[in-house]
Amino acid sequence: MAEREQWGTRIGLVLAMAGNAVGLGNFLRFPVQAVQNGGGAFIIPYLVCFLLMGIPLLWIEWSIGRFGGRSNNHSTPFILDSMDKRRLWKYIGVFGIFTNIAVAAYYCYIESWAMSYILHSIIQTFSGMSQEQVAVFFTQYVDIGYSTTGIPFEAIVFYVICLALNTYILSKGLSGGVEKAAKIGMPLLILFGILLSIKGITLGDTGLCKDCNSHIGLNFLWNPQFDKLTDLKVWFAAAGQIFFTLSLGMGTIQCYASYVRPKDDIALNAMSAGWMNGFVEIVLGASIVIPISVGYLGLDWVKENAGFAMAFQTMPYLFTQWGAFLGTFAGVMWFGLLFFAGITSSLAMGTPWMGFLQDEFKWGRRSSAFTFGLITLIMGLPTVFFFQEGFFDEYDYWAGTASLVIFATLETILFAWIFGINKGWKELVQGSDMKVPNFFKPIMVFITPIFLIIILIGTLITPKGGDWGKAFSEGYELDHGSLIGKLLHADIEVNRAWFSSNFESPVEGNVTELHSDNEFHYLTISASDIEQTPHTYSKPIKNEPSVAIGDHVKKGDALFKGNFINPIFYLDLARLMLLGLYVFICILVYKAYLNRKKARL
Repeated sequence: MAEREQWGTRIGLVLAMAGNAVGLGNFLRFPVQAVQNGGGAFIIPYLVCFLLMGIPLLWIEWSIGRFGGRSNNHSTPFILDSMDKRRLWKYIGVFGIFTNIAVAAYYCYIESWAMSYILHSIIQTFSGMSQEQVAVFFTQYVDIGYSTTGIPFEAIVFYVICLALNTYILSKGLSGGVEKAAKIGMPLLILFGILLSIKGITLGDTGLCKDCNSHIGLNFLWNPQFDKLTDLKVWFAAAGQIFFTLSLGMGTIQCYASYVRPKDDIALNAMSAGWMNGFVEIVLGASIVIPISVGYLGLDWVKENAGFAMAFQTMPYLFTQWGAFLGTFAGVMWFGLLFFAGITSSLAMGTPWMGFLQDEFKWGRRSSAFTFGLITLIMGLPTVFFFQEGFFDEYDYWAGTASLVIFATLETILFAWIFGINKGWKELVQGSDMKVPNFFKPIMVFITPIFLIIILIGTLITPKGGDWGKAFSEGYELDHGSLIGKLLHADIEVNRAWFSSNFESPVEGNVTELHSDNEFHYLTISASDIEQTPHTYSKPIKNEPSVAIGDHVKKGDALFKGNFINPIFYLDLARLMLLGLYVFICILVYKAYLNRKKARL
C-alpha cells in the first residue's frame, strides 16, 4: 500500500527545491556560457530572462503542483489533467516523467565521474601530471575497456554505485531521504563553493604567462561587451541557461510542490529557491573555474578551450599547483561540490516516477524507487557503453534541452490561457508570506508564454550559426544545430548508413600519412579548407585502407573497407530508446486512466 508522503520542515523543502535547481550547470555551464556570450553583458539578458521567464515559470510550476496535490495527484500527467479534462493534457504531462528518467540516465553518469574523481583526488592520482595528461586520463576513464584504478569496468562500477545510492535515498521517502540529503548536501555544497571562490578571487598573478592572472578572468567575466546585447543568439543562450539552472519544464518542481499543504506558502518558497540558485550560479559558479583556469593557463587558452569538460580535464591539474595537501583538499571539495550538486538534482528526478506509481498503482515507495533505479539503469547503460559514439549527447539534446522548452511552453499556455490566470493567481497567492507584485499577472499572461513560444520557434528553426541578424539581412539558411536540423541529421554528410562496407571521408584533401601498429591503421588527410587542418582517422587492423599516401580524396570517397557501424546508428538508437520510453509511460498513463474510470463506475 502506498504511503502518504509530505515534507518534514519548510527549510527542508526549500533546500530540496534549491538542490533540484542547483546542479552541475551552475558550475560548469554558466561560466562557459558567459565566456562565449559577451562576458558581463551576458548577465543582463540572463537577469531579464530570470525576471520575465524564470520567476513566472517557478510560480506557475509551484502553483500547478500544489493545485494538483489537492486532489492527491503527484505527477504531471494527472496534475495537468486536474486543470483541464481534455485527454491531450495527460499525454503532454508525460514529459514530466519521461524527461526526468531520460536525464537521470546520463546525469547519474556525470555524478559517478565526480564520485570517482573524489577517490582519485584523495590518492593523488593527478600529482605530477600535465594538463594534457589529465585530459587524456578523462578520455581513458570513459573508455570502459580501460581502468584507471585496476577495478574492471571502472566507469560502469561507479555508475551503478551512484545509481544505487540514488535509489536507496529515494526509497527512504521525501522527509526521510530526499530532505535529509538536501540538508546535508546543500550546506556542504555552498561551503565548498565559497572556499574555492575565495581561492579563485585571491589567486591573482601566478607569473606563468603574460595573462596568467585570475583577476583578468574575473574582469573578462564581469566586464560587459555591450555590443553583444543586440545579438539574439546571446538572448537565446541566456534563456536556455535559465531553463537548465532552474530545472524548469521537467516536472520535478510540480511534483515537489504537490506534497506541500494546501495553506503552505509557495510564492516565497519559490523565490527563496530561485534566488539561492542564482547566488550559487552567479557568485560562486563564476568565481571558480574561469578565474582559476586563467590564473594558470591564461585568458587566450580559456577562450579557446572553455567547455563543460574543463571540470574533469583541467581542474585536477590546476589543483596540483597548490601542493599535495591543499591540492588534495581542493580536489575533494570541487568534486564533492559537483557530486552534491548532481545528486540533489537526480533525487528530484526520481520523485515524479515514484509519485505516479504510488498514486495510480498503489505501489510502496521502496518498490517505486527500485523500479526507478532499474529503468534508469536500462536507459543509462548505453550512455556509458557508447559515450564516445554520441549516445550521451543525443540524450542531453532531446531530453535535457528540446523536451524542456516544449513542456514549459505548453504548461504555461495551460496555466495562463486555459486554466485561467485568475484561478492560477488565486492558487499562487493563497497562504503566501509575501506580497506578490500584481504586475507579474500580465507578465504570466502575455510576456512569459510569448517569450517561450519565440524560444521554441527559435530552437526549431535556428538559422545558420545562430545569426538571426544575418538571416534577416542576407537570406535564411537552417542551422545544423536547430531542432529540425538535428532531427534530419543535417550535420552528417557522409557515412549516413547505419552499417556499411566502406568508411567514407568526411573531408576533402590529400592523404599525407598512413601507418599501422598491431591494433590500428592511422590515416591523416590534410584538408582542403582555409586552415589546412589535418584530420586523422583510425580503424582496426582488420579494415584495409582504400587509399595510399599522396592520393587526393573527395568528401564521401572510401578511406577504409570492411564492416562498419557508423555513429549515426548510435544516434538513432538513442532516439529510438527515448521514443520507446515516452510510449511506455504513455501506455502506463492510459492504464491508470482506465483504472480511474473503472473506480468511478
